[in-house]
Amino acid sequence: MRKEVWFGLSILIAIVIGLFVLMPSPEHMTNGHLGLLMLALVVVAIMLGFPTAFTLMGMGVMFAWFAFYSRDPSLATQQTLDLMVQRAYSVMANDVLISIPLFIFMGYLVERANLIEKLFKSLHIAMARVPGSLAVATIVTCAVFATATGIVGAVVTLMGLLALPAMLKAGYSTQLSAGAITAGGCLGILIPPSVLLIVYGATAGVSVVKLYAGAFFPGIMLAGLYIGYVIILAKLKPSVAPPLSAAERHVDLPAYAEKISTSVSNNVLPGLLGALKGRRNADVSTRTLLSQLGIALLPALAFALVMGTTYRLVTSPEAAPVEIMEMGTGAEESATESGSLNDGFGEPPAEGGLSEPPVENATASTAEAAPPAAAVAEPPAAASAPTAPTTPAAPHAKAAPQSYWIAFGIGFAAMIVFYAFFTFARLEIFKMLLGSLFPLAFMILAVLGSIVFGLATPTEAAAMGAFGGIVLAACYRRFNFGMLKESAYLATKTSAMVCWLFVGSSIFSASFALLGGQEIINDWVLSLDMTPLQFMILAQIIIFLLGWPLEWTEIIVIFMPIFIPLLAHFDIDPLFFGLLVAMNLQTAFLSPPVAMSAFYLKGVAPAHVTLNQIFLGMMPFMAIQIFALILLYMFPAIGLWLPNVLYN
Repeated sequence: MRKEVWFGLSILIAIVIGLFVLMPSPEHMTNGHLGLLMLALVVVAIMLGFPTAFTLMGMGVMFAWFAFYSRDPSLATQQTLDLMVQRAYSVMANDVLISIPLFIFMGYLVERANLIEKLFKSLHIAMARVPGSLAVATIVTCAVFATATGIVGAVVTLMGLLALPAMLKAGYSTQLSAGAITAGGCLGILIPPSVLLIVYGATAGVSVVKLYAGAFFPGIMLAGLYIGYVIILAKLKPSVAPPLSAAERHVDLPAYAEKISTSVSNNVLPGLLGALKGRRNADVSTRTLLSQLGIALLPALAFALVMGTTYRLVTSPEAAPVEIMEMGTGAEESATESGSLNDGFGEPPAEGGLSEPPVENATASTAEAAPPAAAVAEPPAAASAPTAPTTPAAPHAKAAPQSYWIAFGIGFAAMIVFYAFFTFARLEIFKMLLGSLFPLAFMILAVLGSIVFGLATPTEAAAMGAFGGIVLAACYRRFNFGMLKESAYLATKTSAMVCWLFVGSSIFSASFALLGGQEIINDWVLSLDMTPLQFMILAQIIIFLLGWPLEWTEIIVIFMPIFIPLLAHFDIDPLFFGLLVAMNLQTAFLSPPVAMSAFYLKGVAPAHVTLNQIFLGMMPFMAIQIFALILLYMFPAIGLWLPNVLYN
């Protein structure tokens, strides 16, 4: 029998014993205690290997029928079926979920385009002088690729095939190599566009747009902490991450670059400009010189474009504030208000749903809505006085703030330093990055920018990202009908799993609330008389411990509906709580015994790399995740500054 089965059975026995010890006597037992039993049974069933979505649906339907049967046995079956239909329809009517299959499709397209090998090699050469360069390049590659795909298993598997043999061959320790790959591969569930954030937003009723804006800097901070740890470790213990030799850092130059660097200048701009003036060798064509000069000036053109666009944004006249509303939110709220009865579930609207109201109600509502006659007959005196027509003044452009000019000065100085050290060897590295990193990064930033700056909804941006994935694959000559068919099939399969999870979670949470389990938990938490800090610590510890046996999808869809109703009592912003949860759930892929990243890597690692070595390598990165979680809580502006600036 598998270890997981024994582990699940032991947990089941412990839960049964705990229920017998902690549950009240039968005369004091309520349906709420049955809700807690249902919650425990669902966790055990998932740990035993049963499909999560159908386990949630099955348990929810069974216990919902029992709850309805205890009230009215004759209507129990009908009410249970109505509950299933209403909950499934509410998931189908949620417009935000449309973005999930599109983002997943984009990820599979990028994965099938096989861009990761070229990306890793170019980053490895670009960071050759950085201590622990192979591990640093691995983390950066994982961050970029995980952000583009959002599929942790695919990133860890591909990097295990590509980077792990290279690091082991270079003398890197097995623990550091495994830790860098597994931790870097998990960054995609935090850095937007993240499916986790969409699932949390749909579950908690939080704007996905604000979640994306809030998760941007925490994700970059976590990746920066990983890189800082690797660099410090490589400095303190060179045996763990040996530096590259001069031969490994050498970059071969093309013939024209060799001639110009020896006869004119090794620096790119003086060399190319001097060669254009006539001191070049006759073998180097003017077309080659102009094309290389255009490539060399791309950083300066990008800087000018960014600063010019920013200048227009900061100097544009102030516009009226616009309320940000997530797609489908208003419909869900109205449906919730109209469908809430004593038992929590109302009848679905009749077909055709547009019927005339009764005459009495219409007359009463008209009478209530009509203003008093005196108010109509006696307008204010000021309103009767003639007034001269006024023409609204044209809005004047604002002056650029001082912070803009400080940023411009720093950026301009950085560009001067950059071109001062921009040699022909670095030009070749820049061209490698131009062909591997920049197209992928541009597509990601375009998708994120259109969402964060309000140019497109998450669904529209996901559609453009999917189209961008097709274009990117075509540009790299990887696009064909077989690849498109496989990507569409995998995206459909994954999306169906996520949507069934939502249906199962909706039925389960409805049954849990119907039995009164939510009320028992709320009463218990409120009876502890905790401060908001104590509640936050307790919630994060519970989520951290749940990450050991469960995956993030199960934690979000099962346990977030339990935590969310308590946030209002402790005056905690659901947006900030979601960022903490997303940071915390990084540990779900790195914490044994279910640490999926470890098993993904073990499946492609050499035979001498053991599972215990992978677990040991993940432990320091898990500690970094906890440290980043503490930093985010101590300094909430890391996650809330950008949403506050963009959406006031």
